[in-house]
Amino acid sequence: MRNLELKVNGDIKKYCIDKNLEGIKLEEIARDIEESSDGIITLGIIKNKLRELSHVVKEDCSIKFLDTTDLDGYRVYARVLNFIFMMACDDLFKDVRVTVEHSLSGGLYCEVHIDRDLNEEDIKNIKCKMKEIIKNNYKIEKISTTRAEAISIFKEHKMIEKAELLRYKEYNDVKIYKCNNYIDHFYGYMLPSTGYIKTFDLKLYKNGVILFGPSKLDKNIPREFKPQPKLSNIYRESEIWSNLIGVDKVLTLNKIIENKEYGDVIRTVEALHEKKLSQIADIIKEQKKRIILIAAPSSSGKTSFAHRLCIHLRVNNLNPVSISLDDYFVDREHTPVDEFGNYDFESIYAINLEQFNRDLKDLLDGKEISLPKFDFKQGKQINSNKKLKIDSNQPIILEGIHGLNPLLTSSIPNDEKFKIYLSALTQINLDDHNRIPTTDLRLIRRIVRDYNFRGYSAETTIINWNSVRRGEEKNIFPYQEEADVIFNSACLYELAVLKKYVTPLLESIKDNSRAYIESNRLLKFLQYFVALEDTSDIPSTSILREFIGGSKIVD
Repeated sequence: MRNLELKVNGDIKKYCIDKNLEGIKLEEIARDIEESSDGIITLGIIKNKLRELSHVVKEDCSIKFLDTTDLDGYRVYARVLNFIFMMACDDLFKDVRVTVEHSLSGGLYCEVHIDRDLNEEDIKNIKCKMKEIIKNNYKIEKISTTRAEAISIFKEHKMIEKAELLRYKEYNDVKIYKCNNYIDHFYGYMLPSTGYIKTFDLKLYKNGVILFGPSKLDKNIPREFKPQPKLSNIYRESEIWSNLIGVDKVLTLNKIIENKEYGDVIRTVEALHEKKLSQIADIIKEQKKRIILIAAPSSSGKTSFAHRLCIHLRVNNLNPVSISLDDYFVDREHTPVDEFGNYDFESIYAINLEQFNRDLKDLLDGKEISLPKFDFKQGKQINSNKKLKIDSNQPIILEGIHGLNPLLTSSIPNDEKFKIYLSALTQINLDDHNRIPTTDLRLIRRIVRDYNFRGYSAETTIINWNSVRRGEEKNIFPYQEEADVIFNSACLYELAVLKKYVTPLLESIKDNSRAYIESNRLLKFLQYFVALEDTSDIPSTSILREFIGGSKIVD
């Protein structure tokens, strides 16, 4: 026997290891603390590297476990849940094509491509089959192989698109996961067996199924379905656009870039954006809206969007004016504090709502107001010596994270307001089973922009990203269905463009950095993209120019 001394989530634990064994698996250590864990444990971190629960610990070390309340931990759980869903569908419908599409309504929306619409009986049968797979606790075997061998295996299993995509993979190592004779390739981590899936639910929705994992508040209860019909319609619109352009997966985009046919793709994407902007401006004109509210999470291209919308409004004989919410901050000593005792500048109560609403109402009534100015050095509001009065053809544009929150403009009648939610909502996926979260696209945009124009390193941007995301989840996402219009600012081709800018920034992050795990994850899926080096077809008004440079409408 030999002893291992491990620091597990901050506590010292000792294990006796049989001399005939290499060490102890992470899953065995996880069992000792699973009762006290807020979520279902799915991963470990050792020496700043993510490790699957099948990993064998051979020496004294510190271990931090991640569960389904952590983003990385939940990704693993959702990936295995998808795997089991695919296995169940394959068994029930025989060699059916299943596609993982996008996040929706608190879960993950998938489609099962059969010659008819799914029904509730199908959902019942799929769920029953999934429970059977989970109960049998089939081992999920990880096979490490070469790219050439993996391509051969997938061709043998008639998974041709997956085999073709692997041809673009930059690194030669490939991980294939096999479970009860079903195989697949994932660019993320997996669990040791199907029995780890304890909590899940399915819901029939439109043409597909939404898969729900455990909630953040209780690991024994599935996430709650939250109807998002407007967001769902945008996803459907984007799917139609993708079919029109002929780019539905990374594989098709790679081939277009290789064949130098990307010019038409870029021009079509940009034309579709312009058409949507024109339609929005027409609605504002037709409905005679006076207040235009724009809310967007970070790196959605809000500045470019607002400038382009102003142009389209002027084409409609409107002359919009903008008011900065930042100038309506309350004095520093009156700013709310967060749970850590720090000033919460993202709280809606950091804004002087009474003064803001009074000024808006006066403007709409044809009165002149004195515009305030917030002095960030002094931490208080000062007189700007600027006056503002608007005519009937001058709508007021308001940008900010609280744009869709009813509290912001509570004194203004709803029929005076036009609410726009803007975000990079869709992105092409790697293949049918490997989704690229749209938050990853926004993070990559932000890394490139922060480095190019704000002097921040990729490391700093990644470390601050969780804080940014918490603010979005609190102040923006709950109100997105309140919007009159949702604008999808994603460009189908953009990750291929962003790759050349972001890759060296991510590669510069050292393996002892707090940002290393996230940078490594981003690099793993970017390796499948063929870089689009030629940016000459991207117009100077494109939203993408806000991040890579060359914009003529953003300073």
